[in-house]
Amino acid sequence: MSSPVYELLKRPDELFVVEHAHLQPRFVEDSVRHALKAVLDRYPSLDDNDFVHSQQVNLETIHRHDVLAERSGTVGEVRRELASEVAARHTELRDWISG
Repeated sequence: MSSPVYELLKRPDELFVVEHAHLQPRFVEDSVRHALKAVLDRYPSLDDNDFVHSQQVNLETIHRHDVLAERSGTVGEVRRELASEVAARHTELRDWISG
């Protein structure tokens, strides 16, 4: 998510994509937050009690492990967290469904 992804590129185009990705690197956790923010920006009428979930797996090529990040909760929790960057309460899907 640091740069757009393309199926087929010529060498000069590939260089541009790689350089662009290095200009704005993101940890997997940042990508999850970015995805949630994009949802909230695109759908501003979501109610604070609606539930959202984002998950990303980075398939690592230089490490012996892959990296997983996820965030879920009510829209209100996520809005407050994005506004303050303080980890808020994380409502679990099972609690939201039964609530």
